[in-house]
Amino acid sequence: MASEKIIELTTDNFANEIQDNRPILVDFWAEWCGPCRMVAPVLEELADEMDGKVRIGKLNVDENQELSMQYQVQSIPTFLLFKDGEVADRMMGAMPKAAFEKFIGKNV
Repeated sequence: MASEKIIELTTDNFANEIQDNRPILVDFWAEWCGPCRMVAPVLEELADEMDGKVRIGKLNVDENQELSMQYQVQSIPTFLLFKDGEVADRMMGAMPKAAFEKFIGKNV
């Protein structure tokens, strides 16, 4: 990950990060996923531009399968927006930056 503002999520830190009082957009992804790699630069831009408004986290589904199953992630990339530890909204698929901005804007 190029941006130091993107949080690498794992089974060990996931619960603490989503319980934070700041919203977090979690990208459920995998290294082999082409669309996941396509949206990575967009997420890096958003992490910098929306710093203080929303946090961006990435969760590798291959390394954290139990969380993927818990949140019923059946295709990737899937994006879940958490507020106060709860899923506020979800969207799936590679989207342009404007779609992410709209998605975040309506939920934060």
